[in-house]
Amino acid sequence: MFRIGIDVGGTFTDVTLLNAETGRYYTYKLSSTPEDQSIAIMNGASEILKLYQVSPKEIDYFGHGTTVATNMIIERKGPKPHC
Repeated sequence: MFRIGIDVGGTFTDVTLLNAETGRYYTYKLSSTPEDQSIAIMNGASEILKLYQVSPKEIDYFGHGTTVATNMIIERKGPKPHC
């Protein structure tokens, strides 16, 4: 079985595919889609499965994270607090 992990960043979306039986992993990077993050998530998952010839039925875990919010805090680019 396989696991997919996706991290959405402000510029790029990173996808990792892990073969849970062998421990071998594969990576894929694509441009993020800030107007709708789900586009890059779906495209990235689809492309890595096609690239490594893995059926969606073989996926037993799908994890999603984002560095967009973390970067916003670190760079102090978020909305100003209303005190």
